Amino acid sequence: MVAKAAIVQFNSSHVEIRRYPYVTEEEDVAEVVEEAKKYKNSAIICTIVIPNIRKKLLELAESNKIPILDIMGPMMDVISSITNISPKLEPGLVRRVDEDYFKKIEAIEFAVKYDDGKDPRGLAKADVVLVGVSRTSKTPLAMYLAHKRLKVANLPLVPEVRPPEELFRIDPRKVVGLTIQPEILYRIRQERLKALGLSCDATYASMERILKELEYADKIMKKIGCHRIDVSNKAVEEVAAKILEIINKEEEP
Repeated sequence: MVAKAAIVQFNSSHVEIRRYPYVTEEEDVAEVVEEAKKYKNSAIICTIVIPNIRKKLLELAESNKIPILDIMGPMMDVISSITNISPKLEPGLVRRVDEDYFKKIEAIEFAVKYDDGKDPRGLAKADVVLVGVSRTSKTPLAMYLAHKRLKVANLPLVPEVRPPEELFRIDPRKVVGLTIQPEILYRIRQERLKALGLSCDATYASMERILKELEYADKIMKKIGCHRIDVSNKAVEEVAAKILEIINKEEEP
């Protein structure tokens, strides 16, 4: 990036950049210098973090009269001087950070795509499948777990809608049923209706309807044979921690 930014200042379209990743051994250094010697006008720009490898490259370049610019060495020295922290000196950390970032983005996009049972095909692709009645924090949990790099699909359980067959074909160990106390769900739904400016007399928030839904969800969860977590009065972070504990335990040999 630095090389490209500098080159455009000279309108030099004939300048070629050759990239040599994974220079972590002295033999690699020698190969880079030999390659640079093939050209009449060449320079080396390095971002090597391993001290002895960087030193070897600087020495070889100098002995062969090849201009060299060390970017990482001085940069790490400055940061170390102002933080009083020694660098890790581990090559490839940026790539690992980038990979971690893209995994998180992929998981977030997955959670959005397969939210609320939009596409049953996502159940087989998911790391975790959350099932439960409305207002049991399925979507917030899916998004929270996505930030932990887990692909999560969630599916509402409604008496009038038969769950897709895919739900009964997947490994029940990756399915988590979210349960809740009827009285608490009643209050949550009442508040939800108020927030939407709707009447609190709606069937959605009636105790009769809530009990019917919870009974139906209980039957489905028993049929699946999945894990269950009671989300009553629990924060999303607390429930997510329990889900992670379940998943990690299932992955143990």
